[in-house]
Amino acid sequence: MNRLDTLRAALAALDRNHLRRIRRDNERPCSPRALIDGKAYIAFCSNDYLGLAGDPGLADALAEGARRWGAGAGASHLVSGHYTVQHHLERRLAAFTGRERALVFPAGFMANCGIVPALAGRGDAIFADRLNHASLIDGMLLSRARAHRYPHLDLAALERLLAASDAPAKLIVSDAVFSMDGDVAPLRELMALAARFDAWLLIDDAHGFGVLGPQGRGTLAEAGLPGDDAEGWRLIQVGTLSKAAGVAGAFVAGAEEVIEWLMQKTRTYIFTTGSPPALAQALLASIDLIEDGDARRARLAALIARLAAGLAQKRWKRLPSRTPIQPLVVGDNAAAMALAAALMDEGLWVPAIRPPTVPEGSARLRISLSAAHALDDVDRLVAAINRLEDRL
Repeated sequence: MNRLDTLRAALAALDRNHLRRIRRDNERPCSPRALIDGKAYIAFCSNDYLGLAGDPGLADALAEGARRWGAGAGASHLVSGHYTVQHHLERRLAAFTGRERALVFPAGFMANCGIVPALAGRGDAIFADRLNHASLIDGMLLSRARAHRYPHLDLAALERLLAASDAPAKLIVSDAVFSMDGDVAPLRELMALAARFDAWLLIDDAHGFGVLGPQGRGTLAEAGLPGDDAEGWRLIQVGTLSKAAGVAGAFVAGAEEVIEWLMQKTRTYIFTTGSPPALAQALLASIDLIEDGDARRARLAALIARLAAGLAQKRWKRLPSRTPIQPLVVGDNAAAMALAAALMDEGLWVPAIRPPTVPEGSARLRISLSAAHALDDVDRLVAAINRLEDRL
């Protein structure tokens, strides 16, 4: 069997196990209203939690940025591809998150893959929640540090691992809001362990930034971190600018010296062309909308409550989540795919998530809510799921 035949066999195995991913072409801008192959759907798929991705004001800011700054950056940030509008964005993000300094990346995956190896290397130790995002896992592997993965949210297991380690540098890494379960990490307890065992604490707030905390400042702000704690320099915050912020990119925020070190040593920052500066113009407008977005967040909370109250949950299980990520665990891959297909037939687009994104036996629908959804949208989804649970 040649290599092409091997690939064909592997693809066939994905099909047999209901694991092949499908890409659909949406003919409309990001919003709860999608159009695929000429058919209209209500979409419960995106991470556009505040409904900003299609906001006309952000589109205008992006267009203005393109007219002012052109289409591309031309070089890496540390050569000649860094512009004053990006400097202003970093200062705005630092102030918004209450940190001394921020650094902007083209994407969250790039940020995590680069930051983790910049903080820990061969001979050091990394302690990671087992359900962390793939970008944190890949960053851990790239670091060549000794990896310790503790059971999800198990602080006692993490404490034992930290106590047993004699590594010269320790790094605890965790999602703030876990992207497939929608639950929130115990951030204050993680911070206490980091201080007790002289470790860095890297928190990826991709799904909390813009949604949780006062004025959408994120999960760490909701937990009161870093506050005035003298140990606050240990805390490194990553946030995504492509989810609630509605545009693209990511940032890392922390103490001045920490961010300077990351700028000097993060390979995914040093060796890539800078983001188009026009995006920074749009993101400055986005941060203003997030800061003034209490009404959007209140609407989102109402939608979450509506969904939670309406689902019957006879055989399937909605995981407890107070975030826009509302997982409905079905279990079997084929059953999850069948449910997603049945919903598509009814004009409801909800993705089926299967291994390896989630553990074996926990295939699910990942229902993502947005402030742009209507209550009727949620009611329609709830009615369809409750009816299909009896039928399928």
